[in-house]
Amino acid sequence: MTSVTPLEKPAQRSRHLLPLVTIALIGCLGGCEYESDDASLPSPSSPVSEAPTVSPLPESRGTRTVPPLPESGDIDAGTYLVPVTGYKEPFEITVPGGWSALDGNSLGKDDPDHPAEWAVYLTLGPAFYVSQDACNWRGALADVGPAAEAFIRAMAAQSSTASTPPVKVMVGDYSGFEFDHSVEGEVDTTACDTGKFCIHSEMMYHCTHWYSTQNEHETYRVVDVEGRRAVVAMGYIDESINPELMREARNVFDSIVFKSFK
Repeated sequence: MTSVTPLEKPAQRSRHLLPLVTIALIGCLGGCEYESDDASLPSPSSPVSEAPTVSPLPESRGTRTVPPLPESGDIDAGTYLVPVTGYKEPFEITVPGGWSALDGNSLGKDDPDHPAEWAVYLTLGPAFYVSQDACNWRGALADVGPAAEAFIRAMAAQSSTASTPPVKVMVGDYSGFEFDHSVEGEVDTTACDTGKFCIHSEMMYHCTHWYSTQNEHETYRVVDVEGRRAVVAMGYIDESINPELMREARNVFDSIVFKSFK
């Protein structure tokens, strides 16, 4: 999902989630990678910080007792399973009341004091291609392959945006990296291709994940799931969002757990 501005709900949600093909998270397509030496990944000796979780599940809990994430609509508070293409086990996410789902690959919640819909959101869909320039992105969407490190370097090298240095984390049983991503400097959105910042996409010739303003901010976790990349992100549309709602979104983000079930 991308930027949320005071538009009609169908238009907003559809631009967050195109195409509605799958709820997969794995960028498992092969292809060319582009990397930048500017992105410095932690070395194997770097300290690993454990990603916190919300309402940890008992170890004895089986996946069959946990329901799948609803495709669309309001969500009851609870823990849900999200399947991952190319990997035999789904991941778990714990959601409080008041959240909504759309097409099985995004979650969002409104701020009653903000005019935009889905002031905070999580994206759970795949990210196969990364734009080399977020503003001038047409014809510049590159397939970065299945590796977590390749996606991180491509995001860091992206023109018109900036990434914080990646920090190594554990997300359940698997290691990954976390970093923040946002628009860099003063960029005129209207001057960009189709009037939006394209961050990454499920398709080579069309953008499926973008920002509509320069005020959006996302936090990414890129997880290596047995050699395959899984990407989840938490975002908010601007700094005016209620801090309590932003903390709630972070708790949902932290609740995501990948388990090996071995």
